[in-house]
Order: sequence, then C-alpha cells, then structure tokens
Amino acid sequence: MMLRRIMLPLVAILALLGLFYVGLGMDSRALPSPLVGKPAPAFQLESFFDPDVTITEADFIGETALVNVWASWCSTCLAEKPYLMELARQGITIHSFNYRDTRENARRYLSADMNPYDKIAFDPDGEAGMEWGVYATPETYLLDPQGTIRYKRIGPLNPKLIREEILPLIAKIEAENR
Repeated sequence: MMLRRIMLPLVAILALLGLFYVGLGMDSRALPSPLVGKPAPAFQLESFFDPDVTITEADFIGETALVNVWASWCSTCLAEKPYLMELARQGITIHSFNYRDTRENARRYLSADMNPYDKIAFDPDGEAGMEWGVYATPETYLLDPQGTIRYKRIGPLNPKLIREEILPLIAKIEAENR
C-alpha cells in the first residue's frame, strides 16, 4: 500500500516532466500548417492604398509569390523588412496582408522607399488572417503560380532561412512550371 502511494504520484510527475521536455524542445515556428499543399484561402478585402479597389486571393495568384503578414506595431516585422526589400530587389513578387492595423500607422511604416509589397490587402479586423491560419505577425507564405500554399513561416525571415529554404523552394517551383 505504501509503495502504491509513492509510485502513482512519481509516475505522474515523470510523465508530466516528459511532456515538458518534449514541448520545450519543439520549435514553435515549425508548427505544421494544414494549409500547406492546399489552395490559398478565399478573401475579399480593400486595397491598402485605395479603399475603392478590392483585392482577392486571385490577385495573389498567377506567379510564384511570397505573401507576408505584417503590422506597424510589430517590431519583428520591422526587423525583417530589409530582407523583404532585398527579395523584392531580386525580382521576387511579395504581396501582403496589413494585419490588425490602422492605415495611418501602416503608412508611416511603409515610407516611400521602404515598401517591398506589390499588392497589400488591408485586414484591420484580421478576417483574412484567420482564414489563412495566422498565429502572429510576421508570417510568410509561399504561393506557386496556381495559388497553392507551398510553405509557411511563423516569425521573421532571416538571411539563412532565405538562402536555405525560401530561394531553393522558389527555384524548385519555377522549374516545375517551365
């Protein structure tokens, strides 16, 4: 009886410690997305620069493109912006969602010489973000020309990630579509 009173709590504590060990060892940015391999979710939002223009998922389709989710209040978004600027200078199309933001703050964030985005869908309530499975900003998706999500990154881009994951996948997608 005494052995049972000691062993049961000990087994429970060891199981809990095992779960903590596994959980803490996981990369939270590597969360699998159920959208990878599926068509980009439908949306209909105002264009960031012209509220009279509607942007839909069709505007993001037709070529290999990154889709970046950002906000002016997101300090990590600001940190990754130079990398997005460099990708845009290399000719990579980048569309975006301005997520849970105001136009005024976002306009200041996008000074005239620091806008890497081709099209920006204004998503102040996070409606499209929810459909796309956004966890937090920044997030980046890679779409193939048919509009299939081929990659999702939670968190900021960096040179190593761009060099080892993004650019090789873009090259692979473009080779598949020749």
